[in-house]
Amino acid sequence: MLTVVGMGPAGVQLMTPQATQAVLSADVLVGAVRHLAQFADFCGECCPLGANIDQVLQWITERSAQNVVVLASGDPLFYGIGTRLIAHFGRDNVQVIPGVSAVQYLCARAGIDMNEMWLTSSHGREVNFDALASHLKVAMVTDKRCGPKQIAAELVARGKGYRWMVIGENLAQDNERIHWLPVSAVANDYEMNTVVILDER
Repeated sequence: MLTVVGMGPAGVQLMTPQATQAVLSADVLVGAVRHLAQFADFCGECCPLGANIDQVLQWITERSAQNVVVLASGDPLFYGIGTRLIAHFGRDNVQVIPGVSAVQYLCARAGIDMNEMWLTSSHGREVNFDALASHLKVAMVTDKRCGPKQIAAELVARGKGYRWMVIGENLAQDNERIHWLPVSAVANDYEMNTVVILDER
């Protein structure tokens, strides 16, 4: 059995009971080093997941007779590893236990409703900034290559500097910070973050 478990934005404190039980029942754990570190008492086999996705897929295939659990940030099917695993192993061979996405968490913390929100990500993707600028309410999971400063610059160039950007930094961690800024005022670099862009506050 291959199960993908959403851990939420930070870790175990936002995992559902079903997700926690899946980890407790696992023979094998796969995940980013920071995720695996949260299960230091796990006695089974572990495999770090990073840029080595092709090797990890082969490694999982070789353990198909075991109960393999893949730990995922946020919700595994919101620009997450779950999509890749289903594409590789087939929809009927992967159980996905959803988690709280970084976007859900940020909106809850900032009091922003998610109705009619356009959702996207810059993780390993080219961002269509024209499409982004055309929507009145956008949430984006960012990466180091395209974060708040780069997004703001592209929006300013398209005449959208008056909009608001809500930056959720280190969400659900002890050093969490949430910033409300006009897009035109976003000039700093931020640690691991997710953003929401609003036409008005």
